[in-house]
Amino acid sequence: MSDEPIEAAIEQFLTEAGSALDDYEQGYADADATLSVIRARMDELDRAMDEDSDGDSDSG
Repeated sequence: MSDEPIEAAIEQFLTEAGSALDDYEQGYADADATLSVIRARMDELDRAMDEDSDGDSDSG
């Protein structure tokens, strides 16, 4: 049950990173903008994982 937030965060990361890469490949964004979006999504995913691990320590 505790995996649901992580799974949602991973799904969101993959969707948004894929969209950023698609925009880059189609010429709508440059490399710096694309990497900035991907880095922001990685940071969000990292925070979600940290929050999940903090929650796990409370239950064990």
